[in-house]
Amino acid sequence: MTLDRIKSQPIVWIVLVAVLLAVLLSFASPFFMTVGNMSNLSKQVSIVAILAAGQAVVIISGGIDLSVGSILALSAVVIGSLIQMDVAPFLALLAGLATGTFAGWINGTVITRGRIPPFIATLGMMGIARGMALVITEGVSHPVLVPLFLNIGNAKFLGLPIPLYFVVVTFVAISVMMHMTVFGRHVYAIGGDERVSRLEGIPVDRQKLKIYMLSGFLAALAAVVMTGRLAATPPSVGQGIELQAIAAVIIGGISFTGGRGIVVTGLVGALIMAMITNGLNILGISSFYQQVLIGMVIIVAVWLDNLKSEAR
Repeated sequence: MTLDRIKSQPIVWIVLVAVLLAVLLSFASPFFMTVGNMSNLSKQVSIVAILAAGQAVVIISGGIDLSVGSILALSAVVIGSLIQMDVAPFLALLAGLATGTFAGWINGTVITRGRIPPFIATLGMMGIARGMALVITEGVSHPVLVPLFLNIGNAKFLGLPIPLYFVVVTFVAISVMMHMTVFGRHVYAIGGDERVSRLEGIPVDRQKLKIYMLSGFLAALAAVVMTGRLAATPPSVGQGIELQAIAAVIIGGISFTGGRGIVVTGLVGALIMAMITNGLNILGISSFYQQVLIGMVIIVAVWLDNLKSEAR
């Protein structure tokens, strides 16, 4: 494969970056490639990866969702509160998913009906959802020790952690939706040029509503996995995780300007983010530097995307 061919295939060079990072971390620490750490890494990546799948669809459509971390927290809190009220665990799970989807519907409605930019609308929802999580719990974390959630967060099937199956199913479903359905084609068209999409008869507002509902649903799905991993639902959970999801999408080569990108590369981007975090922890580097690094990664990735756009 020639260098030009590699450059034209984002998934190729992104996978190469992930492999190179894994090799470097293996040399830096003998603990990185151990079975235990790989299992832990797969659990760590699951939350960000699920969020990144929804964020990828939003960004391809030309939008952004800053509220996914707070929606995750609110959905988790709803689950934990219902469990404390002795509601059946499966019903609590469904209520959590419904909460995230409803929050996404509100985002979509504000954006389409109120004509408010996605950045502002989802920034507002970030505060609302986090505030609601704190109001519901009064700042107290509820334990969730029921087998359904503990198995989702920590059990294994065929030797692989259950959260990994959630990630695979999510990305397969979203990839099929984006690349093999009319809805997916509409998402790319809206991100490419919304005005032209309207002229071509695409129901832009209706599709945007679905896009943000999907993002909210996936944030709630991530909350289900997170609840199982923590065996609790602290209202502060997921703070700043939206930045990791956005960084994963941008690292994955999905254009921040919308209309271009392959959803599955967001999974590789999430894996790269998880390896960086995991590697810094193993090497004993302060977690404070992780936020600095994430910010730098976002800036560099967007800058490189702008250079690619200018070169076209």
